[in-house]
Amino acid sequence: MAAVAQIPAGGTYLDTMKRDFTKVPVDASNSNAISTSEFLEAAESLTTMFDLLGSVAFSPVKKDMLGNVEKIRKRYLAAPLESENLQDLVRNELKSGSHVATEGLVWLVRGLEFTCLALSQNVAKPSEELADSFRGAYGSTLKPHHSFLVKPVFSAAMSACPYRKDFYAKLGSDDAKVQEELKAYLAALENIVAVLKVFLASKDAQWK
Repeated sequence: MAAVAQIPAGGTYLDTMKRDFTKVPVDASNSNAISTSEFLEAAESLTTMFDLLGSVAFSPVKKDMLGNVEKIRKRYLAAPLESENLQDLVRNELKSGSHVATEGLVWLVRGLEFTCLALSQNVAKPSEELADSFRGAYGSTLKPHHSFLVKPVFSAAMSACPYRKDFYAKLGSDDAKVQEELKAYLAALENIVAVLKVFLASKDAQWK
């Protein structure tokens, strides 16, 4: 398990991230085009939150998401001018006859939706434990797409969640500030996930 970043005095865990989703450009004037490099940085940063959950059971979840980040980044680096936003990256990759990054984005969005839903549910229900929030989110996001071999791996991770009070204590000493920043972070992530889900369901993103 990776070392957990040190929170600056008076700050929250979100301050330790290289980039958070509130700082990912979404161009409303260009069909909500999402900037590729900033999105990848934010997605990579989000996976460090699995380290806070403090169990090796979450390693496969983190590894899966980072693997999909890498597939998208590889395409971005191979054709940067065609990939400045995620939507163009997908369109241009599919024109080339490949769909590795596009498929990676599909799975990454599912992983991001799972994490966003679990944390949003937990923030909204102060009496609910993390394990219940993550289990509920898993059932409605990733589980329908997982094979019978993968489901037990993720189920083990859900059961290994720490108590909510221990998790939130790791996000910062000022709980009100933690809640405020986390809500803004999750709202930005939810918006990005919604934009990408609509796009990935459109004909522009189909490869079969």
